[in-house]
Amino acid sequence: MSIIYGERIRLRAVEREDVKKFFEWVNDPDVTFGLSLYLPMSMTDEEKWFERASSREPNEKPLAIEVRAGDVWRLIGNCTFFDLDTLAHFAEIGIMIGDKSAWNHGLGTETVELLLRHGFETLNLNRIFLRVFADNPRAVRTYEKAGFTLEGTQREAVFKRGKFGDIHMMSVLRREWEARKKENQ
Repeated sequence: MSIIYGERIRLRAVEREDVKKFFEWVNDPDVTFGLSLYLPMSMTDEEKWFERASSREPNEKPLAIEVRAGDVWRLIGNCTFFDLDTLAHFAEIGIMIGDKSAWNHGLGTETVELLLRHGFETLNLNRIFLRVFADNPRAVRTYEKAGFTLEGTQREAVFKRGKFGDIHMMSVLRREWEARKKENQ
């Protein structure tokens, strides 16, 4: 797969040198608030994650998210497709913007929109879905702006930071994405 370019960001293959930044981010409580991580991660844990991720099917390998910073690209997070079903043509996505200086600039929305384009145009998916913690309104709004629709809520489906919380299931269908694409042309 080649690099996927957006207006301000690009998605590229994750490299071993990215692991140091990922390690920093997955140990930051502000970053992990919206993730399913709840224990500290060691550098060894993160290196093992990289090894496992590198051996996944090509369509499910994680992608590094970079933002243009002048003439260079700066790593701000990662994203991936997983549990890709080639018969039913669906997959789940996950995204982490770990660089907090990149928050609240629409880069998460642009990343999700690039993932949708890649999923529908390259991977031939019909449905792309995700799970998001209900107490993370910033993430929910990001997904809504990218065209995701709330399908339902799994009540008290997660235990995090001493309490039970809900998880929203959200999705976009290819026909919905195509209709939005036509509207925005």
